[in-house]
Amino acid sequence: MCEELSGWAYMRYGKRAHRRRMEDVVAECVCSPLMSDGVVFQRGVPLRVWGRARPGERVEVRFRGHVAEGWASPTGEWEVELPPQDAGGPFSLEVRCGGVRQVVRDVLVGDVWLLGGQSNMELPVRRTLDLFGEEVRDARCPFIREFVVPLRYHFHGPLCDLEGGSWKEVTPETVLEFGALGYFFARHLYERYGVPIGLVRAAAGGTPIEAWLAEEVLEAYGVYREELARCKDDASLRALLAENARRIEQWHAELSRADEGLRSRPPWWSEEYDDREWEEHLIPGVWDGPPLGGFCGSIWFRREMLLPVSPEGGALLRLGAIIDADEVYVNGVAVGRTGYRYPPRTYPIPEGVLRKGRNLIAVRVVVHRGHGGWVPGKPYRLEYEGGRLELSGVWKRRIGVEMPPCEEQIFPQYKPAGLYNGMIAPLRRFPIRGVLWYQGESNTARPHGYAALLADLISLWRRTWGRDDLPFLYVQLANFEPFPWEQGRGLWPVLREEQRKALRVPGTAMVVTIDVGESNDLHPQDKKTVGERLALCARALSYGEEITYQGPLAREVVKEGDALIVVFDHVDGGLLSKGDVLEGFELRTPDGRWVHAQATIVDGRVNVRHPEVPAPTAVRYAWADDPVASLYNRAGLPASPFVLELG
Repeated sequence: MCEELSGWAYMRYGKRAHRRRMEDVVAECVCSPLMSDGVVFQRGVPLRVWGRARPGERVEVRFRGHVAEGWASPTGEWEVELPPQDAGGPFSLEVRCGGVRQVVRDVLVGDVWLLGGQSNMELPVRRTLDLFGEEVRDARCPFIREFVVPLRYHFHGPLCDLEGGSWKEVTPETVLEFGALGYFFARHLYERYGVPIGLVRAAAGGTPIEAWLAEEVLEAYGVYREELARCKDDASLRALLAENARRIEQWHAELSRADEGLRSRPPWWSEEYDDREWEEHLIPGVWDGPPLGGFCGSIWFRREMLLPVSPEGGALLRLGAIIDADEVYVNGVAVGRTGYRYPPRTYPIPEGVLRKGRNLIAVRVVVHRGHGGWVPGKPYRLEYEGGRLELSGVWKRRIGVEMPPCEEQIFPQYKPAGLYNGMIAPLRRFPIRGVLWYQGESNTARPHGYAALLADLISLWRRTWGRDDLPFLYVQLANFEPFPWEQGRGLWPVLREEQRKALRVPGTAMVVTIDVGESNDLHPQDKKTVGERLALCARALSYGEEITYQGPLAREVVKEGDALIVVFDHVDGGLLSKGDVLEGFELRTPDGRWVHAQATIVDGRVNVRHPEVPAPTAVRYAWADDPVASLYNRAGLPASPFVLELG
């Protein structure tokens, strides 16, 4: 199932360690990083503890009056099993072997949930403070804990254990780094049941679903074989990554060397610099046409601010989101920088930097591959005690240096099977209550077949934990409008439909989020609604509550006269429209065109018709990257987008 410890020793210590005796590599008895202080074990199932020791060493584990023993294998691995435990804590767990006594402190027993996926599963609470800042300011709960699985890819088979990681409980100091979705999910369950909740977050931004599948599963598809073979060539992969990094570093070095704004004396961020000859530029806006469409390199922007007072206690500068990178100066003082497009630019300005009267903002924007700009619909303003100053509008602009496009960075963690081997397989001995999954954005450019991949992932992970009934709860993609140049534009509804189809797998539930996304942000802040909707699914599928946990799901379509009638599941309490008109429904004409149609709710079903389409062949709902959500059940849960052919 996984590589032996010799493989771990090889990765950590190199070939020389491989030639030494294993007892020299494993010099003492240690537990897996998962069994570190603060660990949360799953209640009601056998409790496993494992780690490393000298080969042949006897290991004894004590916990809550139970004692178990085992012996380290010839490769230094050991594992013992204790009886199922009831929820509670904190406790201590003691491990003894070879005269060494290790105590794992502050142990809880409760419910453990695995959180997998890409950046929206990673998104920390600190990125949601515009919505929930006051709510989390004093957050404290020692019974909600998170373990972040270290990012690790591996292409030579599943690994046996993790190389690091630690458990953290919710405090005002730690909560900002908790995954936001997981935090709100756990908070809901803890408030409901009073049982400790452990979150094991194994997520990595930008990763496609293939990275989280095992090689033997991907083999059946055929299309991944060549890439898998290339990834297994360690020397070639290292050389490729090194050359890629060298070229990117060289591009940035040349950019800085040639940037006139940095070379100028005084530099362009200085208050002493005279910008009267600069061109005017309207902010916000993206550059998909003349004069900056296709531009790569650095561009500088400047703007004066007139403040009626000298702000006390500093201020906060909000510059929305900028494509791609930025460095920001206020009155000649560097106040912030961001290296890529997605994080919101929220820069604190220290007290004493701003003054009454004239102030200057200078922003250096770096565009890597020809698509730059200031994202519309975001806040651009200065906030200070007693006032705010809007910064949208006319700025001044000048090019620092124009460059050829920067080479795109290669991320090996995006490659097939690597993250399953390095981040999921090592968790297989750690029992969990269920899985939360939020992923799909990186598959929108090739959405067809995603349902099969997701079904295979569910089956694989259930086999990994040896549980055919393991609850698998996942998030359907939120509403979002990609820019014209981005891959996947127009294909987000196709991916959502693939996600809907995966509900055919028993023991699954899907949270619909087309009403809580942000059309101009791939990472919407409202993770509270998403986490709480996932908690509803958990309460129904895992805890056995008879509640409404899912929004309406289209089951079938039938023809009645000139209308198509859509029948839904999960209409508990009935259907309703949010708004005066039920929007988002379309009919397909016999010649294949889609036309917007009239939709009405009648007896818990939706009647869809168009006076000029007497013989429609299919119906669809919310079929857009950034659709309007109007159909809900009376529990307030939105209907999933769908397309149904007339049978």
